[in-house]
Amino acid sequence: MGLLERVRKEWFILGIVLVIGAAKLQPAIGEKGGPLMPEITITYIAVSAIFFNSGLSLKTEELTSALMHVKLHLFVQIFTLVFFPTAIWFFLQALSITPINEWLLKGLQTVGCMPPPVSSAVILTKAVGGNEAAAIFNSAFGSFLGIVVTPLLLLLFLGSSSSVPFTSIFSQLFMTVVVPLIIGQIVRRYIKDWLERKKPPFGAISSCVLLMIIYTTFCDTFSNPNIDLDTFSLVVIVFIIFFVQLSFMLLTFLFSTRKNSGFTPADTVAIIFCSTHKSLTLGIPMLKIVFEGYEHLSLISVPLLIYHPAQILLGSLLVPTIKSWMVSRQKALKLTRQPKAPV
Repeated sequence: MGLLERVRKEWFILGIVLVIGAAKLQPAIGEKGGPLMPEITITYIAVSAIFFNSGLSLKTEELTSALMHVKLHLFVQIFTLVFFPTAIWFFLQALSITPINEWLLKGLQTVGCMPPPVSSAVILTKAVGGNEAAAIFNSAFGSFLGIVVTPLLLLLFLGSSSSVPFTSIFSQLFMTVVVPLIIGQIVRRYIKDWLERKKPPFGAISSCVLLMIIYTTFCDTFSNPNIDLDTFSLVVIVFIIFFVQLSFMLLTFLFSTRKNSGFTPADTVAIIFCSTHKSLTLGIPMLKIVFEGYEHLSLISVPLLIYHPAQILLGSLLVPTIKSWMVSRQKALKLTRQPKAPV
């Protein structure tokens, strides 16, 4: 992971902590009807800005080189958007009898429903030396797929907790997510050379807008005196998130390294990161739309806010180990393919 990218992510994690603290101190600023007017600035402008920014930054022209590796793409997308949320649902049935806060448990389910991120999986795959083209394809394709699939999964596993009808949710998703994303891609076609030369800070722009969304979400929570978050539940959720990530990383490793799997060691690296990483940038705006006006929205958002830095931290720590495995595995495969010298 590059130094600038690592610094940006560390500052973003610090920013999440600071905006939650600010929301706790002055919740009236960002609550509905407050000076920031989140019902307009967040619901429409901020969410649209994030997806327009994503449309500008997604290099879809680079995806053709990885398009033909259908088996790998199917594995990643089915694991991410089918196996992951289903496995979490079964896991939560067992946890439902514990004293853990039920809204945090629902938040874990939302994590399972999220698409892969557009950056972190690619960065970590590149840091290891894995199949970067496959990581780019699955991150971008998963993001597009998630626009439709993630809201359906949220409604399937959790139901809509707002009074907004199903058709209204999807019309708002279309106008604030799909349309800005398509416009961003169209604009990119005309200014691609300028974007390549200037390299605008897309990540930093999305991070700033996302922090604003997180701030207003928690303002709504802290302005509600009936909501209480106990320390025990929060600590347990953190441990569960690390456990889930490590377990699923191990599971994808075992599946993709089976005999006759057809995946190279470089493919396995892309599979590990793309299948287990979840998007905060796409996830928070979608939760904001699907659960608009819901008093427990911020509690449901907490596991995703924890999962994001946890996946970056775990991935960064495991880069040397995974790289060492990949190099040694590639050498071993190369040796087995060499023809034996005649006796």
